[in-house]
Amino acid sequence: MRELKIFSGDANRVLAEDICGFLHLPLGAISLTTFPDGEKHCKINEDVRGRDIFIIQPTAPPVNDNLMELLIMIDSFKRASASRITAVIPYFGYARSDRKDEGRVPITAKLCANIITRAGADRVLTMDLHAAQIQGFFDVPVDHLYAAPVMNEHFRSMKLDPDDLAVVSPDEGSIKRSIGHVQRLGGKLAIVDKRRASAMETTQENLIGGPIEGRVALMFDDMISTAGSICGAAELVKAAGAREIHVAATHGVFCGPALERIQNSPITSVIVTDSIALSDEAKIPQIKQLTIAPLLAEAIKRIHHDQSISSIFANFDGSDE
Repeated sequence: MRELKIFSGDANRVLAEDICGFLHLPLGAISLTTFPDGEKHCKINEDVRGRDIFIIQPTAPPVNDNLMELLIMIDSFKRASASRITAVIPYFGYARSDRKDEGRVPITAKLCANIITRAGADRVLTMDLHAAQIQGFFDVPVDHLYAAPVMNEHFRSMKLDPDDLAVVSPDEGSIKRSIGHVQRLGGKLAIVDKRRASAMETTQENLIGGPIEGRVALMFDDMISTAGSICGAAELVKAAGAREIHVAATHGVFCGPALERIQNSPITSVIVTDSIALSDEAKIPQIKQLTIAPLLAEAIKRIHHDQSISSIFANFDGSDE
């Protein structure tokens, strides 16, 4: 069998090291540098000919730098005669640009999928894409993981009474995700009616379902970017009488005014995973980070051994969102 080797870009080296720890493997030796003019350079410092290569690199902010670094790494391994290259992209940037919602605009998620494939990736491993259909943008196999089991286990550890819960979908697009969590955690389902005024602005107008008054509200989403939508939804939920509000999102992007909004909101806690490295500024009391390293490590091991990925979730709850 081909030897398994794991390498990391600069986007989230700590996650890569944790994955290697679970697999009892050393992190591959690679030099990544940036020239004074901003160009990226990559040098693989060990033999990878005929090896099964996994590159850990979320395309998180700075998105363009991390995407370009991923492409350069893939090309380096391809030219070094690696047997198979898997791009492990826990957070896939540009995922919100997944369709033409008006004339004369790009579908950037498809473009990114094309260039990753064209660079030489043989398969992709990712987690909680903003839209699940993005898997079809790639012309290579895609293994799509979910962080729901990790989130559910965290809330179970809080010993919350199912009869005291309300699971709130922050928008129409998260209803299916929220129903999955209700099935695993219990509670009543409520939905925030979100209206998008523009690409940069949304308003939360109505709350459907419930009841919420006096309950602990849990809100689940795939990502938190500027936190405008989630904080607006939290204000609505608080006005409906929620006792506590806990928000869980796989990807904590936290850009722009996100941290200020969260600190000034009625949100009790924000749970994110380490798909994106948490900046020092984001290490505030309200934000807690859970690790997805064991999940990614198990998936990498199964891909290497040509085993089922979906069966991973047979041992977890909440995978069937």
